[in-house]
Amino acid sequence: MLKWLKKRRENKKREKAPAKKNYSVDVRIIPRAEHGISRKNIDESALKVLYGLHKAGYQAHLVGGAVRDLLLGQRPKDFDVATDATPEQVKALFRNCRLIGRRFRLAHIHFGRHIIEVATFRGHHGDSQSGHQDDSGRILRDNVYGDIEQDVWRRDFTVNALYYNIADFSVIDYVGGYEDVKQGRLRLIGDPDERYREDPVRMLRVIRFSAKLSFSIDESCQRFIRDQGAILRDVPAARLYEEVLKLFHAGHAIKSFCGLREYFLLEHLFPEAAVALDGNEVALKFLQLAMQSTDERIHQNMPVTPAFLFAALLWAPLQVRTEKLLAKGEPHSLALQKSASALVSEQVRHVSIPKRFTMVMRDIWALQSRFSYRTGKRVDSVFEHPKFRAGYDFLCLRAQAGEISEKDCQWWTEFQKNSPEAQKKVTEPHVRRRPRRRPRSDKTNN
Repeated sequence: MLKWLKKRRENKKREKAPAKKNYSVDVRIIPRAEHGISRKNIDESALKVLYGLHKAGYQAHLVGGAVRDLLLGQRPKDFDVATDATPEQVKALFRNCRLIGRRFRLAHIHFGRHIIEVATFRGHHGDSQSGHQDDSGRILRDNVYGDIEQDVWRRDFTVNALYYNIADFSVIDYVGGYEDVKQGRLRLIGDPDERYREDPVRMLRVIRFSAKLSFSIDESCQRFIRDQGAILRDVPAARLYEEVLKLFHAGHAIKSFCGLREYFLLEHLFPEAAVALDGNEVALKFLQLAMQSTDERIHQNMPVTPAFLFAALLWAPLQVRTEKLLAKGEPHSLALQKSASALVSEQVRHVSIPKRFTMVMRDIWALQSRFSYRTGKRVDSVFEHPKFRAGYDFLCLRAQAGEISEKDCQWWTEFQKNSPEAQKKVTEPHVRRRPRRRPRSDKTNN
C-alpha cells in the first residue's frame, strides 16, 4: 500500500511539473481586423464555455479544426476549447461537466446532447516521463500539463494549431498555420518520423484532411507514410474502426480511398481487399460507385450504415474465397457462408467491425444470389427481407459496374413499382396445361 501511494504521489508530481522550454517560439498575433472569424459563426454553447473560463480568470481559446474551418468560411463540426485550467478546475466551474479519459484527461461540458470538449494545455514529456511511451514511440499516457507555448508543439498539423483568443478575438499562430491555411497546405509540426510514431493514426488523419479540405500534403509528410505505413498495425483495431468511419462517412469517401491507395495504406487496413482490387477494374469501379453513393447520401442528409460500405470493400475478396471453395465442389450457399465467416474473422484483426454490422453485411452478400428468383414464394421471401433495400442497391451498383447483367436490377426495379396484385401475378408459376383428349368413339364392326 505504501509503495502504491508513493508511486501515485510521484506520478502527480510528474503531471504538474512544467516542461522545459527548449523551443524557439516566434508567435504571430492576427488581430480581429485581419481575419474573418466572427462570433456569430461560433456555437453558442462554445461561447458560454469560453466566456465562463475567461471570467473566472483562466485563459480560454477556441482551438484546432474549428479555427481552421472558420478561417476557410466553413461550418465546424466540433468546437474544442483549450485552457490553462486543470480538468478539476473546469469541473468546479461548470455543473454540467464530466471528466473522461485515461490517456489524456478531458472535460466534457454537456448542453443537452451537445458536448463542448475542454482540454488543459499539454506539456512536453520530460526525460523522467519516458515511461509514458511504448518501445515504438507511441504515446500511452499523456496527462502532462503545460502552457500554451508547450501545447502548440504537442498538436499534429500546423493548420490545427491555431488559437482563437476570446479575450481579444485575435488568432494566435506559433507554427505558420495561418499561412498554411491560406496556401491550402498540410504540414506536420516537428519531426515527421517522431510525430507519426507517437500516434500512427496521424497518417490516416493527413489523408482525411487532404480529402476534406482539398489541401496538398507537404513532401516531408508524404515520405514517411509511404515507407512506414506498417506501424498502423500497432494501433488497436477498435480505434482504427473509428478512424475508418471518419474517412468514409464524412462526404469525401472516394478522395479518402484514393489517398489510402496512393500512399499504400489500404493493405494495412483491408489487406485482402487491397490484393483482390489490384488489377481488377470491375471490382474497383464497383467500390468507387458504392463510395460515390455514400457521399451523395451524406450530402443529402440521408442515413448511411457502415455495413453497406464494409460489404462493398470486402466484396471482391469474398468472391475470391468463394470461387476457391466452389472449385472444390462446395454448394454455392455453403461456400458463401464459409467464405464470409473466414473473411470477417480475418478482417476484424486489422479493423474491428461490430457484430451488428457484420450481420448486415452477411445479409447483403447472401441476397445477391437470391435476386435471381423469379417465381413463387421465394420472390416474396426476398422482397420481404429486412435488408432487401440495401441488398437491392448493392445489386444495382454491381450492374452499373458491369459485374453482372442489368436485367436483374431492372426486373426488381419494375417489380417494386407494381401493385401487390400485379406482383402476385408476375410471380405466379406458369403451369403448362395438358391438352384435353377427345373421347374415343365406339365403332362396331359389322
